[in-house]
Amino acid sequence: MTDEVRWLDADEQTWWRAYLRANREIDAALDRDLACHGVSLSEYELLSMLSEAEGRRLRMSALAELIVQSRSRVTHTAARLERRGWVRRTPAPDDGRGVVLELTPDGLAAVERLALAHVASVRRHVVDVLAPSQFRALGEAMATVRAAYAADPTTPPTPCDPR
Repeated sequence: MTDEVRWLDADEQTWWRAYLRANREIDAALDRDLACHGVSLSEYELLSMLSEAEGRRLRMSALAELIVQSRSRVTHTAARLERRGWVRRTPAPDDGRGVVLELTPDGLAAVERLALAHVASVRRHVVDVLAPSQFRALGEAMATVRAAYAADPTTPPTPCDPR
């Protein structure tokens, strides 16, 4: 039995490439705007998720899943933020292997300042570029994609097909 590849048609290829380029441009713009304030987008996202978590703390493994980054990358990001005094790492209370990352008061103050720049950047580069119906459709489409990932344990990790 052979698996037939369903190639993208011309319209699908156009929309896919538009998505890829726009996604990269948006990430770069948001990162650039936060860099003016001395942080990267990935650092801000980590701080933001901690600020919204119960007790402003999360296990590092849960945080990695939440922000869709490898545990290694989260560890490196946490180390940079810890040097600034914005987070602290502590052993997980329920087992000795896990690590909890906690937002410090200085980290909370930083994320509150950074949020102003971030929301202005998100508005400038995405929200205000789109009509409200387009922004809603984008959010709904991405929620559908996320739900597909959650429902299918083979997505995103799939074996590489070296054809």
